[in-house]
Amino acid sequence: MNATSLAMRAYAQTTTATHTPRGTEYQVIARVTHRMKAAAQQGSAGFAALASAIADNRRLWTALAVDAAGAGNALPDDVRARIVFLAEFTHLHSRKVLTGAASPAPLLEVNAAILRGLRQTAGAA
Repeated sequence: MNATSLAMRAYAQTTTATHTPRGTEYQVIARVTHRMKAAAQQGSAGFAALASAIADNRRLWTALAVDAAGAGNALPDDVRARIVFLAEFTHLHSRKVLTGAASPAPLLEVNAAILRGLRQTAGAA
């Protein structure tokens, strides 16, 4: 490479999109939700993929609950409490799904509701 091409690369516009924290949350939740849904649709053949997606979903909800419970969180107290409750529900229901005692549908519904809320809030901002 010559100096001109190096300079062009250095000063070229980046193509990496900048995301808001809310947009990043949306993308992460959407990705995990899509993985759970796709695996669930495979039935027993998709159990390993479902278990992996559920594990990621549990980690996601743990992170959301920790953030919601933090003193620096600016969300209203009732919203923060609901997030912690949903995280606990997600953990309990996930265990039932993994033992074959329940359907993953409620986990998908919870995530879909959160995605709708994030989408509405982003549209209002």
